Amino acid sequence: MGQMITFQRPDGGQTRGYLADAGPNRPSVILIQEWWGLNDHIRSLVDRMAADGITALAPDLYRGRLASTADEASHMMSGLDFADATHQDLRGAAQYLAQRGSNVGVMGFCMGGALTVASAVHVPGLSAAVCFYGIPPARFADPAQIRIPLQGHFASEDDWCTPAAVDKLEAAMTEAGQHPDLHRYKAQHAFVNQTRPEVYDAVRAQQAWDRSVTFLKQHLLT
Repeated sequence: MGQMITFQRPDGGQTRGYLADAGPNRPSVILIQEWWGLNDHIRSLVDRMAADGITALAPDLYRGRLASTADEASHMMSGLDFADATHQDLRGAAQYLAQRGSNVGVMGFCMGGALTVASAVHVPGLSAAVCFYGIPPARFADPAQIRIPLQGHFASEDDWCTPAAVDKLEAAMTEAGQHPDLHRYKAQHAFVNQTRPEVYDAVRAQQAWDRSVTFLKQHLLT
């Protein structure tokens, strides 16, 4: 089980986060929340990642707030300063993990997937990124500027992070000479979230998780 910790932002402020330590000399990953907040589901993924041998830290981007309805989650996500979250909270998390002496990756779901792409563009020092069904506006984070290995997991029945948006991300990276490892699943948005039985797909969720852990270890254990 993990624990709540506090880490420094580059601007001198502080951010809380949920950390699960996989032990000494292990790689690390920033695990970014969905639009619901740092809830029990995200904490369980942090613990699961540590059990798979990768230390994980989930920054609390909503400062302790949690959403219980989609409308509330949408309102909270709309109120989040994505630039501040990327350049301060997530960069601070990367710096905190790097101090442990290991390579650092980033991984996120839904809103966190979009912030994963943004981190791959804007946060220095990252060695790999794994994005789950989230893409930020190109005006904020152009995927053509990504220069680290990127793996993506996307749903074919997603009306938020649409197949067309995924194709556009792939084209932008490919045209820039990059080789993203993208996987498309016959599933719905948030198919990894087992607390949402209406969209959860156990088989595809496990497949995507296994691919993610393998990818992260490949690029962080160097």
